[in-house]
Amino acid sequence: MSSASAQRADTGVVASVYDGDTLTLRDGRRVRLLQVDTPELGSGECFSRAARTALLRLTPVGKTVVLELDPRLDRRDRYGRHLRYLRRNGVNVNVELVRRGAAAPYFYRGERGRHASALMRAAQGAKASKRGLWKACPSTVLDPNRAVTTGRSGPPTKSPPPSGKCDPSYAGVCIPPPPPDLDCADIRARWPVPVRVVGSDPHRLDGDDDGLGCEDG
Repeated sequence: MSSASAQRADTGVVASVYDGDTLTLRDGRRVRLLQVDTPELGSGECFSRAARTALLRLTPVGKTVVLELDPRLDRRDRYGRHLRYLRRNGVNVNVELVRRGAAAPYFYRGERGRHASALMRAAQGAKASKRGLWKACPSTVLDPNRAVTTGRSGPPTKSPPPSGKCDPSYAGVCIPPPPPDLDCADIRARWPVPVRVVGSDPHRLDGDDDGLGCEDG
């Protein structure tokens, strides 16, 4: 087997997903996705929690991923994390995150790896179509030579709905109980997203049962 084939055969099982561009494998390796960047989780940045959810959906805990080196780029960062492209079911996760608008290209020190062109095409398409963070965080600038900055998430709205009632299933926002049955398009038009779901979720906003509703958009 050639060295390139050996690199492509390097695999690991996902143990946890830290944020939109970092995860840990069961063998203890911490992996930082190459050539992409997402809003910092816990910073209050727009789309930070949705970016983590996007990576979690592409690389679920307990599933095997293929790790791909880039000979043009560093193998580890200053924190000791392994710098890799990830593949699962034949999909380049780094490029797919950008295509979905969950991440932006980031060419650290201006260095362009083997998938740089694909990442830029994916970002331009996502931005033109207003997918993901490009819709949710309209102040975001596409600049692959800088870490992505999406701005702060909007403050939760406290104003009561027309019915004057707030459903206790949702925290931090005042969403009325059904009827009518609201979908995420309705929610995004009137309230900041994602929405914290703390009860029975009568509007069925939390499709992946992670406690956050309407986080992809």
